[in-house]
Amino acid sequence: MSNPRNRQVCPRKRDLETRIEVIKPNKTLFAVFRLDKAHMIWRNIAIAAVLLLSFFQSATAQDWNQWRGPNRDGLVPATNAPSSWPESLRKLWRVEIGEGYASPIVSRGRVFVHGRRDPDEVVSAIDLAKGKIIWQQTYRAPFQKNQYAVSMAKGPNATPLVLGDRLFTLGVTGVLSAWDTSKGVQLWTKDFSKTVDTSKLFCGTAASPLTSGGLVVVQVGSDVHGGQMLALDPATGSQKWEWRGAGPGYASPVVIDVAGKVQIVTMTDSSIVGIDAKTGSELWSTPFPDEWHENIVTPLWTGSHLVVSGTRQGTHAYTLQQANAKWQATEVWKNPDVAMYMSSPVYGDGLIYGHSSKRKGQFVALDAKTGVLRWSTEGRDGDHASVLLTPSHVIYLTNGADLIIARRATKTFEVERRYDVADAATWAMPVLLGGDILVRDATGLIRLTPGT
Repeated sequence: MSNPRNRQVCPRKRDLETRIEVIKPNKTLFAVFRLDKAHMIWRNIAIAAVLLLSFFQSATAQDWNQWRGPNRDGLVPATNAPSSWPESLRKLWRVEIGEGYASPIVSRGRVFVHGRRDPDEVVSAIDLAKGKIIWQQTYRAPFQKNQYAVSMAKGPNATPLVLGDRLFTLGVTGVLSAWDTSKGVQLWTKDFSKTVDTSKLFCGTAASPLTSGGLVVVQVGSDVHGGQMLALDPATGSQKWEWRGAGPGYASPVVIDVAGKVQIVTMTDSSIVGIDAKTGSELWSTPFPDEWHENIVTPLWTGSHLVVSGTRQGTHAYTLQQANAKWQATEVWKNPDVAMYMSSPVYGDGLIYGHSSKRKGQFVALDAKTGVLRWSTEGRDGDHASVLLTPSHVIYLTNGADLIIARRATKTFEVERRYDVADAATWAMPVLLGGDILVRDATGLIRLTPGT
């Protein structure tokens, strides 16, 4: 990928020879003809035109304000998905943000991202068009990870949330902070670090905050101290309700509507739980044990089935029903041969598209109603892949920085494009912005755009 600033121009001459510079953002072509005396004026006009095009492209895209997008399901709105994919992508900008696995989010022309420069955690607001840091805040967050997680970074793991003019971050030690999105002022904070024990929760807090009914909802704790889910007033941080139960896994909760009943469904370290979104009362639970407490995959609601998966449990689907005023989850199918470890699936075309940890990584498609495997790749497709679904494609970003654009297909895996998007590992969920894409690597955030 070439730097967009390294464009060749004709050498300077004293006579009135015209020089031409060609700028190719996306599919639009600007040809700027300029005389030496007007060089700087036309150069500024050209740069402004490119930035203006970038702004309008971003403005037409829907905000991506939380984990896995507006509905936490990995579905990319049509306004954010390109109509076609180019032969190549180039780097528009890259900015250092620190280590971490939290995905970037986008709201009102700004990118918000949570990172770490040990022993501090760093919260950054970045101009989406220019790639310039608007504000950056740090706070001390000492964290001692478990010896079994020695190869992993020290977080943060949870993706931030934007609600109105407030940004909410949940750090690896369980520190929840509310920030003003405009200037980065810290408005309030809640410290749950005393409830986090890494004897089993090796990598610390990971559940991304969500919003339901205008409240901010977080899941914290550990198997030693037990788990909590709390609904908080976004303005003040005051508690509206609380659920207590088993310690969390690493999965993020989701909000679903089942026959008019709004529920928050989450994974603990040993079960799946449905919680009343208005009161915090537990509606139902069903066992989903893992010997290493690695329930990592975000639950997926298809409208009729709740799909969950684990690296040692395989993939399971449940129906949720109320009978005699009691809710219950009933398992309707399971596929032990498709085991999703850290990769959360998406739903479309009657299929569950995902990434299985079997055979050193396989892309798979399951029948959502039966769990039958429709197709799979041969293997060696990476330890992890973030998965997104556009109206026409399935997008996979592997931890090896391989961005794969596949057609939505019911019978076979069909690759349309493949890009190498970074020089370091890419564990976080990418964000689509029309023709552009945001990718987080080991320490930086990259904006890619069509071109060479």
